Amino acid sequence: MKATRIARAIALAGVAAVTVAGVQAIVAPANAARNTVVVVESNAPTSLNSGKSDTNTTVNSDIGYLTGQGFNYYDDNKNLVKDTNFGTYSIVKNVANDFEVKYTVKSDQKWSDNTPVDGVDMLLNYAIASSDYAKASGLGDPNDANGCADCFQALGYGGPFDIHIKGITLSADKKSVTLKYDSFQPDWEIQFGVGFPAHGLYKVAYPGFNGSNAAAKAAVLDAFNNKTTGVWKKLADAWNTAYDVTNINNNTNPDLLISNGAYIVQSGVTGQSITLVANSNYTGDHPAGINKIVLKVLDDTTAAAQAMSNGEIDVFQGQATADAVNTLKSTPGINVISGVSACYEHVDLRSDAAYGTTDKYNGVFAGSSKGKALRKAFLLAYPRDEIVAKLVKPVRPSATVVNSLFTLPGQTGYDSIVAGSGVSTYTAGTQASRTAAALKIVQSYYPKASASNAVVPINLLWGRPSNTRRAAEAQLVIAAEKKAGFNVTAPGLSAWGGNLDNSAYDAAFFAWCPTSVSQMGTNANFQSDGGNNFTGYANAALDKILHSLEVKLPTDQITAKYLASEKILMADAVSLPIFQHPAVTAVSSALKGVKPAPLSPNLVWNFWEWHY
Repeated sequence: MKATRIARAIALAGVAAVTVAGVQAIVAPANAARNTVVVVESNAPTSLNSGKSDTNTTVNSDIGYLTGQGFNYYDDNKNLVKDTNFGTYSIVKNVANDFEVKYTVKSDQKWSDNTPVDGVDMLLNYAIASSDYAKASGLGDPNDANGCADCFQALGYGGPFDIHIKGITLSADKKSVTLKYDSFQPDWEIQFGVGFPAHGLYKVAYPGFNGSNAAAKAAVLDAFNNKTTGVWKKLADAWNTAYDVTNINNNTNPDLLISNGAYIVQSGVTGQSITLVANSNYTGDHPAGINKIVLKVLDDTTAAAQAMSNGEIDVFQGQATADAVNTLKSTPGINVISGVSACYEHVDLRSDAAYGTTDKYNGVFAGSSKGKALRKAFLLAYPRDEIVAKLVKPVRPSATVVNSLFTLPGQTGYDSIVAGSGVSTYTAGTQASRTAAALKIVQSYYPKASASNAVVPINLLWGRPSNTRRAAEAQLVIAAEKKAGFNVTAPGLSAWGGNLDNSAYDAAFFAWCPTSVSQMGTNANFQSDGGNNFTGYANAALDKILHSLEVKLPTDQITAKYLASEKILMADAVSLPIFQHPAVTAVSSALKGVKPAPLSPNLVWNFWEWHY
């Protein structure tokens, strides 16, 4: 489940609690009459809808956050803050087998085209996230392992919301909805929100419609009440495809750009930039602090740091290199804020086709015997210590290798999980001894393999070619894995995020960036049908443990379940964490109010406080 401001992509009901990151941002030109901020992203925007697995990236989510608002958001101390100016929510019933929550949008809240925000928009959000409704309305079963062509391709399917939600009712004045769950939900405050404008989606799905916005919204309500299959197929198709627009100009359908947030998308150039301007019809409590924000693609950290030192930009945040940090620290008029992000780098290995895809995976990591052994060998040879020493410590000297997939160093349970999970397999001895062990495993299947004869082909996915740190990371992996007999091919790919579920790739390293504080935050990464499970890994015992986290538990039991989960993942050689992202934010003296947060959206979470 994503939290934050219930934006069109960030707070779709039941969406997983992480975004995929290439994470680097820079902000603000000094030459723009002090009413424009330029946010330079390391990954190009690919969609106005980050609620799908292939578009769930930090830059797409940043757009959703800036253009949407809702019932709550997280601050820079990981506190969940209620936005009562937008609306209210509360538990109205809590008995065995019946847990109900009521959401009410304030009567003055409007979309950017002056259409009221109301309960019909929330009905749409429910329909997008409920498997039961998808089946009842004739779309099919979203959790079918072979996929569902007519369903919404939403990340929330298979998550706690989807599993436990049993119904929704709309109030007579259409300003409230009441959700009915089958049991108490520990993350009930961050499981639901407004999402997309119902009337806007309807008009996108029916381009010939010439009725009023009220009529369009009424048509969605009628389709919801009557479970009209034909209408829902059109709505799902529009939601799945129409918002994947990046070249935005005067010819773009304005219904794709409807916002209830402080900003509205004004224009975009594919692979280069997205421009957002203040929403003149914004009715919330957090109006834009800066009139215009431009998301500009620039992932060369050295060039970005130099641009800041030249006074061309005002804020730098992201995957900085040591050279970039030194440039920033030595530039007068720039304050460098150091810290650590909740984003963490990890490597995932594919074992089968990703859930819901039809592509067959026939790579060397397939299966539970030979594939499992080779996965173990690959992880044994993975140069995590070298990566941290050469790429992370120069930026954050106290950095360490992360050894838990569910918790980070310093968090409750981390030490006990690391001690008992079996990750010691990948930490014992030296890297040289682990690589030697890996080579022996490889040679049992490929006798001709040697440290000078890498014969096991591996396609590795990692990010854009101009991402300096990631490119260096890939080179370290190629060199290290060669010593264990793996021939790693790892060219940078601009569209890497959309290929995470592509069976052509055997492995991928990237970052998970949590958007909320949740005991189920990693469920979607490892459940067999999880929205963020790109590896095709499926384990019934693990699914059972993860689903058992969907009830309120004491801390010691949560830790015990994390430990049990990680034992399975480590034994099956599914994934390894690598390092926690060092947070480097450089702010010029001209721009005020920038306060980096550990949770995503790390930089733009408090955009309303930004000012010159």
